[in-house]
Amino acid sequence: MNQKELSELKRRLNPDKRNPSVIRGCYMTGQGEVLSTFQKPVYSLPQEENEKYMSIFKRVLSGNFGQNLLPVDFSAQQVMEGQEYALLSALRESTLTDEEAVSQMWQQVAACIAAEHAHEAQSINEAQNAANYLVLMLHDGYDVPYKDNNGEIDRERSTTVFHYVLMAICPVKQGKDALCYQTVDQDFHNRPADWIVGMPESGFLFPAFEERTANIYQAMYYTKSSGDPHELFMQNVFGVEPLMPAVQQKETFQAILEETLAEECSIGVMQTVHDTVTNLIEERKSDKNAQPLSLTKTDVKTMLESCGVSEEKQTAFEEKYDQSFGAYSELPAVNMITPRQFQVETASVSIKVDPAHSDLVQTRIIDGKCYIMVLADDNVKVNGVCVKIRE
Repeated sequence: MNQKELSELKRRLNPDKRNPSVIRGCYMTGQGEVLSTFQKPVYSLPQEENEKYMSIFKRVLSGNFGQNLLPVDFSAQQVMEGQEYALLSALRESTLTDEEAVSQMWQQVAACIAAEHAHEAQSINEAQNAANYLVLMLHDGYDVPYKDNNGEIDRERSTTVFHYVLMAICPVKQGKDALCYQTVDQDFHNRPADWIVGMPESGFLFPAFEERTANIYQAMYYTKSSGDPHELFMQNVFGVEPLMPAVQQKETFQAILEETLAEECSIGVMQTVHDTVTNLIEERKSDKNAQPLSLTKTDVKTMLESCGVSEEKQTAFEEKYDQSFGAYSELPAVNMITPRQFQVETASVSIKVDPAHSDLVQTRIIDGKCYIMVLADDNVKVNGVCVKIRE
């Protein structure tokens, strides 16, 4: 999926349109005990409630590809025989009316939540005081407008209906007692603590929406934290091996460069890698129809070669990359570098540089000691105060 396809689906969720047909919900404890379930036709929701629900589902379609939005690929065997895939298909094809399938999904999610909290809890008391969760599912049948070669829409020629299911898993936490103004008697009174639904921690779209139709071999998974993709959920609900978290991908990639390049891992090499990947990301962003940028080990090797890294070190990089990620794997470019940040650190000094001007940072060896040099123009500030640099 690309950004344009995501935006097209998000417009379906504008509250004033009321396009989705039904919302199913399950309220459960952090230990996986189901407290209540409900079913709500979207057309029957008051405007204010509809806006709140749609904002939750929109969040599942938000974030950065490769970090918050992760593609989940299903094999041909899973599509034909997989139990997890069969359940997702039953939910979609029944428009969330298959009670057995809905109940089974609630049970799967409850088991994941309970297992996660049991693992994270430091004591029995913490496990018992875990947040509750509201799990929501939405069904929509999108009559995809036909577009001609010029991008003009002809709704009368539409031949595709994209049926999909969205899920959102939201923490529900108890607020605090507070004084609240009552307009009836124009006075302040105590408001008891309420249970408040937060934005989703995770969720998914099934199936993926690609080239304006359904890709039944893929789902799009959402995680609020790029460092915590909720691995158990991916295993139990999708039946796939969990993906390496974005944070871990970046740390691993950086460690590979540091270990394999060794003495050849210079500021100049890191500048080249950072600038090249940043430029590729920006070029890809300009095309809303393009898929998110991913790079292979060969792409990185070409960058290393361009800045004079020896063949020996390039080979060492390739071998370590294969061990860590797999010989044919591609990494999201945003998980290799931080596009808007170029930072140089020592044990006691940290220098942040606009990535567009990373060439202002250079190294010098003076009297046998290593120095980091930064070109300083006339606009130099220390603690917000302009200072002058004298010879």
